[in-house]
Amino acid sequence: MKKENQKIHNSNFIEACNNAINGIIYATTTQSNVKKQLILAVVLLFISLFFNLSKAEFLALVFAMFLIIFAEMINTAIETIVDLYTDIYHPKAKIAKDVGAGAVVLAAFNGVVVAYFLFFDKIGIAGTSILQQVINSPEHLTFVAIMFVIIAIVALKATNIQRKNKMKNQSFVPSGQSAVAFAALTAIWINTDNIIIFTLSLILSILVVENRIETKMRSVSEVIFGGAIGVLIVLLIYTLTIIR
Repeated sequence: MKKENQKIHNSNFIEACNNAINGIIYATTTQSNVKKQLILAVVLLFISLFFNLSKAEFLALVFAMFLIIFAEMINTAIETIVDLYTDIYHPKAKIAKDVGAGAVVLAAFNGVVVAYFLFFDKIGIAGTSILQQVINSPEHLTFVAIMFVIIAIVALKATNIQRKNKMKNQSFVPSGQSAVAFAALTAIWINTDNIIIFTLSLILSILVVENRIETKMRSVSEVIFGGAIGVLIVLLIYTLTIIR
């Protein structure tokens, strides 16, 4: 009876954020379409590095990608609610699922249209000039690198949750906050010669790590592993796009 009467609303902002992250990880773990869309997002973000996209164009690309994943997660939520309330065929249940699937199709069509107008007339551009455009756009490069870090952490957490469910024991989960903090720190280190800015960024990154350990949300090894992932991915992205 206590479980049935348990409150399901969030008691504070931190709990709300954690539950939202759990929802994203659940969708990534259980929905094959979300996994495919995340892989496609990684590919498109990497490709965008080699095209001279304006801020508005890059924003349109990111919005289109997130809209598809958002629609897929809403569709998953609708299907879960429908299955919760009925386990037999009902015309209205079918309508709810069909409308949810239709939203995903519309979002995907929108993504195709956006990608077409962004990339079609630029496909023929190749060579060192494209690489130079990437080098001259550190903000774009940094944003894409950090996006890669976030996607990698979500994928790792989803994989670890699957392993935990199969093995029935505690799994190793890298710290996402540490990964993002040290990814940003690495990007700042690469792009600035100002020692004050770098020092302040380093202090903030250390505070993030210390908070995760002190609150016992993550172990020392999980924090170190997360930070290492952030540093390595940013270095890899910069190496692939800048060093010839």
